[in-house]
Amino acid sequence: MDEGYIKFRCEWRKTEKTDQTFVDALNIWRKKLYDLHLIGQYENGIGFGNISMRYKNNQFIITGSATGGFPVLDHNHYTIVTSFNYLTNTVWCTGPIKASSESLSHAAVYEAYSGYGAVIHVHHREMWEKLLHKLPTTPEYVAFGTPQMANAIKEILASDLCSQHKIIVMGGHEDGLLTYGKDLYEAGEVLLFWFNKIMHNSTFTH
Repeated sequence: MDEGYIKFRCEWRKTEKTDQTFVDALNIWRKKLYDLHLIGQYENGIGFGNISMRYKNNQFIITGSATGGFPVLDHNHYTIVTSFNYLTNTVWCTGPIKASSESLSHAAVYEAYSGYGAVIHVHHREMWEKLLHKLPTTPEYVAFGTPQMANAIKEILASDLCSQHKIIVMGGHEDGLLTYGKDLYEAGEVLLFWFNKIMHNSTFTH
């Protein structure tokens, strides 16, 4: 336990590679986000941001742990989350690398609605500060990578308001934002819409 939260657990079954067709699709958007510094690595070596795509049912392929610093990924950097448990903050994954600790946030989206096919999690200070509480926002007391964050996301997804925006600001996860959609294109375009709006209009108000 850590400050009242259950630490993330990853039950990993190592395999040689992940489905290349999915990897190719994910890499197109992952590279765009990396070039915009929405996914990357801080000076202290901690990576940030991840991207995923529905695989089948509620399973999904997601960038692996500690991949933020790589400019280009390959099949060794993705894994399939095959199952998850919010109560114990545990995911089960199969692939050449362990799943990201943010996997439960992605899982909450896929479980909420079968029509969502992709999730993008990025960090951007200016976007986060200007969109905080102006768009659907998780409570500030809810920390990232916890069952509480997954539950907060599920609550927002249940509202009609969120179905219009397809973006969530993580109130308790500084710089963190989540977008989602029927596919990678929709999730990516939602993110780029707000990114361009914020970066080209410093006086933005919702």
